Amino acid sequence: MNSPHTPHLSLDTDPMTESRPFSHSLISVCATIGSAIALLFLVFLFQPQPDRGEKSQPYNRLNGTQPLVMEGGDPYIRALMRTITASEANDPEPYTIIYGGRRATDLSQHPEWCVPIVAGPNQGNCTTAAGRYQFINTTWYEKAERYHPRPSGLFWWTTYSFEPQYQDAVVYQWLSDPKAWNADISQMLQAGKIHDVLRLLSGTWTSLGYGIETNSMSDRLPAIYQNMLQEELEQLGEGGQNVG
Repeated sequence: MNSPHTPHLSLDTDPMTESRPFSHSLISVCATIGSAIALLFLVFLFQPQPDRGEKSQPYNRLNGTQPLVMEGGDPYIRALMRTITASEANDPEPYTIIYGGRRATDLSQHPEWCVPIVAGPNQGNCTTAAGRYQFINTTWYEKAERYHPRPSGLFWWTTYSFEPQYQDAVVYQWLSDPKAWNADISQMLQAGKIHDVLRLLSGTWTSLGYGIETNSMSDRLPAIYQNMLQEELEQLGEGGQNVG
């Protein structure tokens, strides 16, 4: 006689048979989870990619350069910045270009890669020129200390992000500072004196047509400036007026 507290196990019952419904349920759950993961992966794969700041749409390098990442500002100075790019870093992704054609992947600060110069009057030396405006590291630190809008660091240790918007911001403020050039560059440009401006800047950017390192783009820069100014003025809704 069985004790009332002792469970009775029928000899006709197969324990493995009773566990099969649980196994089927587990397989069904796993299949559902797998399908959900696959669906999420497809959604992630085909979702629009975020804008990383670098504007890399196709551009005719003989007629102009990529738009600035920086928004706003004097259209004459903006057009000049794009013109400088035409002979210094005329590339679909100019903010990451290093002298010689390599790419910087970390723009948290100036890359500081010293690359051997293979041609021109400085052949045999090396240069740290980098970014849209081909800043060498010492010039970047000097100008960033004065014009960078968001330096970071603690106490005496200061760093200056080399991200695209800050490359633009430093050059924009530098070109807009009459004390830096002993001239009001914006007024010169508005007066149609692009040749005088390029000559003034050739001591800094030596490929602008009046320096020691002219290149195939140097003679085209006045025409490129007009194209870039037309674009910048049209963005302001001024109809791309003729500025001489």
